[in-house]
This record gives sequence, structure tokens and C-alpha cells, in this order.
Amino acid sequence: MGAAVARAQQGDEAAFAVAYRLVQPGLLGYLRGLVGDDAEDVASDAWLEIARDLGRFKGDGAGFRGWTATIARHRALDHLRRQRVRPRSSALEQDLLDLPGPQSTHDQALEAISTERALELVRGLPRDQAEAVLLRVVVGLDGPAAARVLGKRPGAVRTAAYRGLKRLAGRLGAEGVTEEAPRTLGEST
Repeated sequence: MGAAVARAQQGDEAAFAVAYRLVQPGLLGYLRGLVGDDAEDVASDAWLEIARDLGRFKGDGAGFRGWTATIARHRALDHLRRQRVRPRSSALEQDLLDLPGPQSTHDQALEAISTERALELVRGLPRDQAEAVLLRVVVGLDGPAAARVLGKRPGAVRTAAYRGLKRLAGRLGAEGVTEEAPRTLGEST
């Protein structure tokens, strides 16, 4: 990714597209955990800023991933602040915006249910743990990079991610999702 970023900084649009395709899925997952359904709008704002400021970026591929997460986080926090003072759109407006897409409705529904359930579980964590889990697991940042995004020490982020993942594992175990070997019918517990 570092080579693609370097070429993108020199104006290579194809290289920018490569960097975008590598970073966007994780970044979008992170933003979904922060702002929910508005994640794509916030990601668009973040990518505008990323493209504008790309020439000022200094670092390698992993650094680029962290830099983009920092920008996305700032846009998400701005979005959340604006939401507190601006009313939400009406249901009628939302219906007009929801146009059919080319994907299979069945596949989209299954993906949306599993993604939404996972994000619902993460949103149930304390904020520091939720952000640490999203940055470490979804975005794929290492401890120091996630710490820079959050403005915390790497050890604090690692601890928050560990506690968050442990809490998620406990919740999943309580719901009957465990790492035990599969059982056959009639086998006792």
C-alpha cells in the first residue's frame, strides 16, 4: 500500500483508487460503529479531506491507514455534534432516498443483519472499548496507530481492545455462541 500512496501523492489516480479500495472497507466499518447509518456520508466527507490533504501525508502504508482513520474519526465527531443541534430528516424524505440497487435483496438482508448485530454488540461496549475494538479489528490498525487516532497511549488502547473483546466474547457465550466442539443430537451438556 505504501507504493500506491506514494504514487497517488504524485497524482496517479489509479494508485489512489488502489489505496482507497484497501482502506475503505475497514474505515466504513469503523464509521458504522461511530455514526451508524450515516457512515457512508461521513466516509465521503473524510475521503474529500484525504484527497485534498494527501500531498501533506508523510509515512508508509500502515501510517496511511492510521492517518485516514484519524480524519474519519474527526469527521464522525463533527457529524455527531451537528446531529445534536439539527433535527433528523422525516421518514418520507428517507423513503425517497432509498432507491433499489443492483444487488440481491436476500444477500443484502443477510449481510445487513449480521453486520448490524455485530455493530449493535460493539455499540453496547463503553465508548473507549468500542472505538479500540473497531480500530484494531475492523480497520486493522496496530496498537500505536490506534493510539494516535484516539490520542491515547498504546497500552491503554490495547487494554481497552482486550477488555472490549473479552466482554463481547462473554456476551456471545451467554447467547449460546461458544467455541465448544459441535454436539450431536442427544449428547448431554
